Amino acid sequence: MPLMNRKIKNRIVILRAERNLSQKDVADGVGVSRQTIISLEKNRYNPSLKLAFDLALFFGVDVHDVFQYELEEDH
Repeated sequence: MPLMNRKIKNRIVILRAERNLSQKDVADGVGVSRQTIISLEKNRYNPSLKLAFDLALFFGVDVHDVFQYELEEDH
């Protein structure tokens, strides 16, 4: 069986745009730095479970509407 590359992707940029929110608005709303939101949006940082749920609550959506766990086959 081939090894799988696992990635957590998110829709924070889209959710922010739909609500006309800045990165600072989101950061302040969930109690993290703006740099954390930037890193999340660029998929350079995987959030804690608590932060993932806090973001979902902030946006008023299910955590699966914010984050997706993707499996990609290695070639």
